[in-house]
Amino acid sequence: MLSHDSILFSESFARTRDRAVSRLLEVKQSHGYWIGELSSSALSTATAVTALRFVDAVAHHDKVDAGCQWLCRTQLPDGSWGDTIDSPGNLSTTVLCWAALGGCLHSEETYEKNTSLDATLQKHISTSVIETHQRAEKWIEIQAGGLSPRSIAWAIKQSYGRDQTFSVPILTMAALCGCFGNYRDPSSWNEVPQLPFGLAAMPQSWFRLVDMQVVSYALPALIAIGQVRHARGSRGNPCTAWLRELFVQPTLRVLSSIQPAGGGFLEAVPLTSFVIMSLAGMDAATHRVAREGADFLDRSMRKDGSWPIDTNVSSWVTTQSIVALAAGGRLEGLVEQGDRDRLRQSIQSWQWQCRHPSTGARSGGWAWTNLPGGVPDADDTSGAIMALAVLESCERRTIPKEVLQSARQGLLWLADLANRDGGIPTFCRGWNRLPFDTSCADITAHFLRAACAWQMSDNRILTAVSRAQRYLKRSQLQDGSWVPLWFGNQHQSRHLNPTYGTSKVVNATYDSKGAEWLCQAMDLDGGVGSGENTPPSIEETSLTVEALATVARVSKNTQTAIRAAAAVERGVQWLIERTNEGTQFDAVPIGLYFAKLWYSERLYPLIWSVAAFEQASLLPNFCFSKQNNHSL
Repeated sequence: MLSHDSILFSESFARTRDRAVSRLLEVKQSHGYWIGELSSSALSTATAVTALRFVDAVAHHDKVDAGCQWLCRTQLPDGSWGDTIDSPGNLSTTVLCWAALGGCLHSEETYEKNTSLDATLQKHISTSVIETHQRAEKWIEIQAGGLSPRSIAWAIKQSYGRDQTFSVPILTMAALCGCFGNYRDPSSWNEVPQLPFGLAAMPQSWFRLVDMQVVSYALPALIAIGQVRHARGSRGNPCTAWLRELFVQPTLRVLSSIQPAGGGFLEAVPLTSFVIMSLAGMDAATHRVAREGADFLDRSMRKDGSWPIDTNVSSWVTTQSIVALAAGGRLEGLVEQGDRDRLRQSIQSWQWQCRHPSTGARSGGWAWTNLPGGVPDADDTSGAIMALAVLESCERRTIPKEVLQSARQGLLWLADLANRDGGIPTFCRGWNRLPFDTSCADITAHFLRAACAWQMSDNRILTAVSRAQRYLKRSQLQDGSWVPLWFGNQHQSRHLNPTYGTSKVVNATYDSKGAEWLCQAMDLDGGVGSGENTPPSIEETSLTVEALATVARVSKNTQTAIRAAAAVERGVQWLIERTNEGTQFDAVPIGLYFAKLWYSERLYPLIWSVAAFEQASLLPNFCFSKQNNHSL
């Protein structure tokens, strides 16, 4: 399957592999785990600026101005903004940035004389904001077919369909910032749908029985945005308005009860900002939720004046790093026992031991971050379970009872989360048919790998595994691929990323048809994007190489194994060249957060390259052993 002149035998490969591993170990933080860095977001910056301005424009004057200037500097030449500075412009983000800048320009409080700034600087700030705002306005007018509230609302709603998780917050911020007229005038809210915030007073177990228009994690926005629309907009039917009024105080108490200790809902800047600006817009800026949320935003701003979409994904990148370092079978030699013990203790301490107040998820899961705003989810729970398994595999001892208990509790949490179709959703068993609470192929595959890593004989887990396998067979597309939920590709026509989804499922199932799809997705030079006419990335190429290296070792289909091994060689060669032999790992926006919101993570290309190199390093010995056995 491989010749002795294969790139996998070369000094270049060994050097690249060792450098990548060393780099990943070097970026581990002093407290013993990885944190990473999410890309700065124009959308987050726009919402944070607006929220802080509404809460207290004078107190937050410097941060509001810094955020506005960052938006001015990062506007694309055509007048739009993308979700990251490496993203093409889109209507949602541009409307929010336009609204934020327009709100600042119309606010006498924000632009009153500030003695800490000289007059020349104040004039420069105002001029740059005005010019940026005007360019954005022209772009929106073309894209939406006009600047009327109806034109903008129609264009925004077209992007999200019946899912109001993100469309209503965008329209709410536009109304608050004066884009539709004075926000205290009820007529300015005519294009903002009234969310049924009173439903938040119901038991969470009832949510899947009603037609919820938002997904499970957006409960804080449902309450706050629903209330500001009720307070400021036209009341409509008097009986319905009277009924909503009865739920104002009870749902405010719910909002207070689900706010995390750090003040940030889900550690997410946009979600927290939407809640804060809505409370302030209904003259509740001094409410505890608004004050603590503003403190969270205050702490979250970066030195350049921007905000990321979330504080960090430390749990995710930590467990992914551990599994990547273990992929070549040498974790014990790469990470000292003391560090392994600290990692094990950290992961166990991050497991939720109580019911989550926002989603109602019971104990046993892990969130994407160890910070208080995290919410237990299936992908991170599977990642933590796998990381515990590879850490324990280094020890020549009986597995401690508490580690076994953590893994078993997590696997049962995942088994109980499964939807009726056998697939695993993200946060909750589907409330309805909105995407983030429905089954997902790559998340389901991750559960299978976690279950396989522990081989527990519990009937609930075994049943969930069988049902998950059947779900993956049913959800495979005719061409052999699977489509993920939380990852995409900006250059793909429908913004899908079958490369990510297929590589994750193939890694768990060794599916031959999926492996063939990955082989075909690879360019002749070894790079992989997400289909035809999409540029290759380190992230997608690494995921493909890792999956195909696994298939080349374990597949019983000889032809598939041969094709996979050949593709691995090409992919490794491309990665060696693109990473400059393990010294450069450029991240691209591949992740999706909330509804169609792009982000990049600094550590993704590094972690996934390490996983690819480590898995590929096992291929030469295995292939030659297989060839020798076959010749005998």
